[in-house]
Amino acid sequence: MSLEPPKKDWFQAPKGAERVWIGIALAWCFVMFLMMPYWHLFGKQNSTGEAYKVEPRAFQERVEAFVEANQVGELDGQPVVEPPPGGEAYLLARMWSWYPVLKLRQGETYRLHVSSLDLQHGMSLLPMNMNFQVLPGYDHVLTITPTSTGTFTIVCNEFCGVGHSMMVGKLIVE
Repeated sequence: MSLEPPKKDWFQAPKGAERVWIGIALAWCFVMFLMMPYWHLFGKQNSTGEAYKVEPRAFQERVEAFVEANQVGELDGQPVVEPPPGGEAYLLARMWSWYPVLKLRQGETYRLHVSSLDLQHGMSLLPMNMNFQVLPGYDHVLTITPTSTGTFTIVCNEFCGVGHSMMVGKLIVE
């Protein structure tokens, strides 16, 4: 490390291959900038945009009523709930769990209501590339149609405290 200032003519304009790489980088930035509106409008990776304000306790009561009406079993102490095809499904995030375990049918469309009871969580459905922010006070409605069968893992991808690494849920598709 030098304690002396650089010489007055230290900056040299880019030459040769360096200019080519700068040009390629700027062109790629321009292409990506133009693609953003396309991805937003036609990309199918954005949620349906439905969100409603809701009191966290009121959402929890709706989830409990949903579980009571549609429970078909239990898995690791969590209720397994099967909503009617084409119906409403509810998923509640809270420190440090997803509640309940959802059992869906392949090819059927569901309206999945997701909210948090306590603080911000991130819902990531693995191995799919589905990521969504879950906020308290908002009922986010996602329209989903499972296309493959199996047991999928739901993890929290937004740090939510000491038990964050154990915040894992299940989605079963038959």
